[in-house]
Amino acid sequence: MKTAGLDIGTTGCKCTVFDENGRYLDKAYRDYPVRRRITGHEIDMQVLTESVLECIEEMAGKYPDIAGIGVTSFGETFVLTDEEGRPLHTAMLYTDPRGSGECRRLVERLSEERIAAITGMRPHEMYGISKMMWLRDNEPGMYSQAKHVFQVEDLIVYILSGKAQIDYSLATRSMAFDITTLKWSDEILDTAGIEKSLFPEAVPSGTPAGRIKKDMAEKLGLSQDTVIVSIGQDQIAAAAGAGAFDGSVAVDGAGTVECLTPIYDSRPDIEKMSRGYFAVVPYVVSGKYAAYAFSYTGGALTRWCVDTIAGEEKKLAESLGISVNELLEKQYAKKMTELGLSPDEPSGLLVLPHFAGAATPYMDTGSRGAILGLTTDTGACEIYRGCLEGVCYEMYVNYKALSDTGIRFKKLHATGGGSKSAVWMQMKADVLGLPITAMKTVDAGTVGCAMLTGIAAGQFKDLNEASAMIQPSVTYEPRADMHEKYMEHFKRYEKLYGAVRPLMQTV
Repeated sequence: MKTAGLDIGTTGCKCTVFDENGRYLDKAYRDYPVRRRITGHEIDMQVLTESVLECIEEMAGKYPDIAGIGVTSFGETFVLTDEEGRPLHTAMLYTDPRGSGECRRLVERLSEERIAAITGMRPHEMYGISKMMWLRDNEPGMYSQAKHVFQVEDLIVYILSGKAQIDYSLATRSMAFDITTLKWSDEILDTAGIEKSLFPEAVPSGTPAGRIKKDMAEKLGLSQDTVIVSIGQDQIAAAAGAGAFDGSVAVDGAGTVECLTPIYDSRPDIEKMSRGYFAVVPYVVSGKYAAYAFSYTGGALTRWCVDTIAGEEKKLAESLGISVNELLEKQYAKKMTELGLSPDEPSGLLVLPHFAGAATPYMDTGSRGAILGLTTDTGACEIYRGCLEGVCYEMYVNYKALSDTGIRFKKLHATGGGSKSAVWMQMKADVLGLPITAMKTVDAGTVGCAMLTGIAAGQFKDLNEASAMIQPSVTYEPRADMHEKYMEHFKRYEKLYGAVRPLMQTV
């Protein structure tokens, strides 16, 4: 029996296949564009869907006996569709500023405290309900044709199985879901003027939607007995796939977005969580909750740096047969050594990583990135190093903000492409002052998918048995001397947002 995990991200999707013992076999990947303009940030859901189906078809061509496919995706972004699941518009990404006025009106009618008490999150325009209100008011003709509203996971589940269902963790990202009753909130939807009939059924993470539709099975080359499973938001799937089952461990998701996911053994205080815009999310383990502390630009920032500043380094890295990231890390270490300094010496630059706005604990889409400390001697490797440091400092801001919410984790498990960088992992351990264990499989979201899908398909009895799939790799211990060095720089960094933000008001 083989299972597949389908992990759909903001810029690309992957379908990973595991054997009956939970061992990795193969994966297919496709990327797709996002459009970022001053007026909005968008993604074409039809292109995304086609990319997802291509990944499944590629893996089914090699492994036609896949017994189950679990689906996880990024959150917030939604699309209105017709009855067949065909998108009626280009979807707004979570970073799109549209919906801010609608969010304010919702708060005026219900209050920030009431919305947080219902949904487990402080109101913000990134969440789906505000953008649905915007579409209703600005594109009424299109809105009137809508039969469904789907986020990415439930859109794909619907296309594959014909069942309209969404897991609890993604349902919360609409800001219209009651985390106490685990139902869509009539109070919020009625106040917003959005029809509840548009929304899919909310179900626990790991709930099977049923078997794949006959036409999709034939199109993709799969058995009609293949089970389709709703897994949840990508960070939830990654947390499970990284082995975070209680409050003793949190997960560092080092992907396009940098996300710290702590687990709570009971529901945390909503008021305390709301101060830092930390959402309270039902977890895959019944009775436990997760939260998200994140920066919009993790890997996205390093990619910007490489694409914008390191053109010559990219060519050199290609000729040497190594990644440009590795080359920049080596160049920085060499430069520091030649100066008689430690290869891990902080860059001295201050990089505010708000290149797509600020996420927690500020949730300020108007904030912008900044690089301070440049000289004529500054090269691409120093700027790259500064970007790595900026992401670490931003997560330390979040770690401090989480400190009074009941967290008890003393270690991190790291996933995502960034976890392959020993330099960045050691830096995170040093800045946060916590040991970090990188997982052997960086795509922990697909591991989490396969675990929950294996349970749904009868491959595993429970999470405890499925957790045999989880394999740690390298642990990076924090170094007290480096933590002290970074904290000297952090004293300046934590003043950066407050200093730069007023200068952006008129830009």
